[in-house]
Amino acid sequence: MADAHSNNNHVPVLFSFSVFSRPSSVPVGSGYELLIQKFLSIYGYQIDVHRKLVLQYFSEEWGQYIDLPKGFTVSEKCRLRLVPLQMDIKTLGNLSPSTTVFFCCDMQERFRPAIKYFGDIISVGQRLLQGARILGIPVVVSEQYPKGLGSTVQEMDLTGAKLVFPKTKFSMVLPEVEAALAEIPGVRSVVLFGVETHVCIQQTALDLIGRGFDVHIVADATSSRSMMDRMFALERLARTGIIITTSESVLLQLVADKEHPKFKEIQNIIKASAPESGLLSKV
Repeated sequence: MADAHSNNNHVPVLFSFSVFSRPSSVPVGSGYELLIQKFLSIYGYQIDVHRKLVLQYFSEEWGQYIDLPKGFTVSEKCRLRLVPLQMDIKTLGNLSPSTTVFFCCDMQERFRPAIKYFGDIISVGQRLLQGARILGIPVVVSEQYPKGLGSTVQEMDLTGAKLVFPKTKFSMVLPEVEAALAEIPGVRSVVLFGVETHVCIQQTALDLIGRGFDVHIVADATSSRSMMDRMFALERLARTGIIITTSESVLLQLVADKEHPKFKEIQNIIKASAPESGLLSKV
């Protein structure tokens, strides 16, 4: 590893931020300011400098990360991580095209006969994908064991998707997805939809909030085989701070203003109301 070498003047350090960890090195005696600059040089726009950040190092004595002591300098090989504190309540739940990514989860052909109101969530999913293309929002698409369950349904236009990947794990948060997220400067929010609500959607959402992302689940674009499973999953997720929302709410929040240059195109998508299936009455 070209950047992980050490010599008489440098010490190897593992720099961790969010879901990522990257080895590098710093001069012996580096303190807080130099370490922060090193984090910024490694992770760039992934770090929101407007949020309060806490620098921690891994204590072998305590077996966990602890806050950096006053006057700390690097003298030997160590592990450091940068932790953003909880975002300001005034920004919590806001969506912006420049900091948002859409996750489309397992909308596959073999699920069609089993998932309640599958046709309706396909229809709403189409709206979301169209909106993402108009607004330039990256889209990540998973397919659960496509060899046995088939590909994403043909009605879903995946043109321009940043990543379409197969999986066997229920959560979408896999190394290739983490790598794709690392390529999107400043991403904070994930808009999540697909199937099944109580399995892949739930596990993906919990993994994402555990990594510091703001998660919005689109209620009219997610379903399960059982409405009871769906209902309790959404209730549980809402209690963890995940935002349960609707497709129209998401799209209008992303444009935010009638004067937005893409407003009319988004308006055309939502001109006809989303299907009024039994989904929303079961939330």
